[in-house]
Amino acid sequence: MIYPLKFLPLYKNVIWGGNRLKDYGFNYDPLPNCGELWALSAVEGHESVIANGFLADNTLNEAIEIYMGELVGDKVFNRYGTEFPLLMKVIDAARDLSIQVHPDDALAMRRGMPWGKTEMWYVMQASQGARLISGFRRDTTPEEYTAALGAGHLMDLLHSEQPAPGDVFFIPAGRVHALGAGLMVAEIQQTSDCTYRIYDYDRVDADGRKRQLHTAEAMEAIDFGGVSGHANTRYDARTNETTTVAHCEHFTTNILPLDTPMRKNLEAVDCFVVYFCVQGLAAVKSMETIVPLHAGECCLVPAAADSVELFPEGKATFLEVTIDTDGWDDAPRGADWLADYSPNA
Repeated sequence: MIYPLKFLPLYKNVIWGGNRLKDYGFNYDPLPNCGELWALSAVEGHESVIANGFLADNTLNEAIEIYMGELVGDKVFNRYGTEFPLLMKVIDAARDLSIQVHPDDALAMRRGMPWGKTEMWYVMQASQGARLISGFRRDTTPEEYTAALGAGHLMDLLHSEQPAPGDVFFIPAGRVHALGAGLMVAEIQQTSDCTYRIYDYDRVDADGRKRQLHTAEAMEAIDFGGVSGHANTRYDARTNETTTVAHCEHFTTNILPLDTPMRKNLEAVDCFVVYFCVQGLAAVKSMETIVPLHAGECCLVPAAADSVELFPEGKATFLEVTIDTDGWDDAPRGADWLADYSPNA
């Protein structure tokens, strides 16, 4: 019988990465830094490995292949097959990340990729003065953008903010964005590793080489509309209550700040639910299985679960992530759908 799954972390050493994840109990030696911790992944070649129970040492994809809709939900399995549709990370930026953009589903498919990349950030840590970029300050034309990029003045067009811990930023596909130095965020995104790098501050890697830019690829992906007001999501999260902070066709994310146990009924949820711990220590109990978590770890509760109980140790905060499948049809669009698809159509 399937049960709630915990996963081994995947550590990524990157040019801009920091070392604050060690403060959360993660050991990524001998890597010099860990800019990205992949807490839950089905990206090919980077699949999460199950850490608990009799499925330990199997990948998430292998578990889906066995349990199908019982694990992820029937509609989710019909659409995505054995590929889990979401990727969850913790990002620790010691230096500025490149300015970048991601394609939407339609553009990704035209370029031979199954999915685009819409994402969101929950700010876990923010050093004094740390900033991020989200979109343009005002509506911008492609010609203005190209001229500013060529003249080295792209930053003059971009909207930046100084975030605080607990802030949420929704980054739809097409929005130009970047995390600044001093930020640590939990990221929830579609299962895609496609990033078009627009500008990288002319820095070089250990071999003295600049990282590749994707100027032409990015042009068709960019939404040139301006951001009105603040880019962060306004929400009022109350302790021991569930508050929705992001809702789109790709995922729904709720925030749960807890200082007392909470029980939730999942009978009406025809989908998996992931509990991503972003603050403190806690445990998730469902289907007679208890999964302990600390910040940066997550637990995948199967679609077959009728309920879940959350137990904070003192104070803890969860991101509760699922997919709203209401209104989906049952037409399959699983792992083999690309066989009938022409990227040149």
